[in-house]
Amino acid sequence: MEKMNSWQRCMAAMNFEMPDRIPVVPQAFLVACRTAGYQIGQINKDGKLIAQTHLVSQEKFGYDGIVVDVDDATLAEACGAKVQFREDDVAVVDESEPLLKSLKDVENLELPDPLKDGRLPVWLEATQILRQKLGGEVFIMGRADQGPFDLACLLRGAQNFLMDLLTEDPKDVYKVLEYCRNAAIRFAKAQKDAGADATSIGEAYAGPNLISPDMYHDFAFEHEKIMAQEVQDYGIPLSLHICGDASNIIDEMANTGSQIIEVDWKVDMGRAKKIVGNRAVLMGNVDPSDPLVWGTPEQVREKAKNIIEQTGGMGVFLSSGCAMGYNTPDENMMALIQSAADYGTAEQLAEYQRRLD
Repeated sequence: MEKMNSWQRCMAAMNFEMPDRIPVVPQAFLVACRTAGYQIGQINKDGKLIAQTHLVSQEKFGYDGIVVDVDDATLAEACGAKVQFREDDVAVVDESEPLLKSLKDVENLELPDPLKDGRLPVWLEATQILRQKLGGEVFIMGRADQGPFDLACLLRGAQNFLMDLLTEDPKDVYKVLEYCRNAAIRFAKAQKDAGADATSIGEAYAGPNLISPDMYHDFAFEHEKIMAQEVQDYGIPLSLHICGDASNIIDEMANTGSQIIEVDWKVDMGRAKKIVGNRAVLMGNVDPSDPLVWGTPEQVREKAKNIIEQTGGMGVFLSSGCAMGYNTPDENMMALIQSAADYGTAEQLAEYQRRLD
């Protein structure tokens, strides 16, 4: 097969076509910081520096897709939430002083403007620079930060909001989720306008670690589905990330219509592929701690090989199961990427597909 560049490789996976090898799209913004010689707190307010870290890291390691991300607090901050900045760690929302003292306070909020408010323009500037430098060569996923359910938890305080689900008027809960959905949609569309090839949202609080599958269906699923439809109608694929063992809701995640499902390391990727099929690209799912930080290159390669074999490698982005740690050793990052060349060529993927059929 003719050699593809990184963007072509990712687009083949997006279209469930045979790539020359499985693409690697690591969630590596902290690794990029370290590689370029920065702490995350030194770059998270500067779009040029964010882009620089990714350019340096991608050139060094040669992975196929860049995930533009710096923390989980940026969209909440743009809505008005108080944020704590730390030099050597990601910024976080101060949930001790929630923006929403009650659900009805959402009526006083305006939707943030991605071109003006908070650090949203910073993320967009990074995406624009990466597009200018690498467009058509490397796949660019410009995150839209948090999804509707997660953003609601950050604005109201997670404990407060989870209690609200049980005690407050469902109409008031819906209004908060609707506001958060519209804020996330605006940011996702702005990432498309900035040049991203895909966008994504995180919904950690919506996972089975915190709420039941029934509650996920009742409170998160509908808003994710509406968002996926609207964002993808705008012309950009949406990726959905839910932390933890989401095995029991992976079918629902695919039913949102999101074109990419990010699979955490606790989920069996082979089982996830059987459930999802070709409804969505799967992205994952090497454990970012062990083996990526604490393991050996051989352990990283073995895990990556298992993922490729179990899924067949078609319609798959080989990645970490969540954000990779700042101290991920270079040799383990290289092992992840080399695994694609060693175990995920077109000929090998065709053989894996034959075994699975």
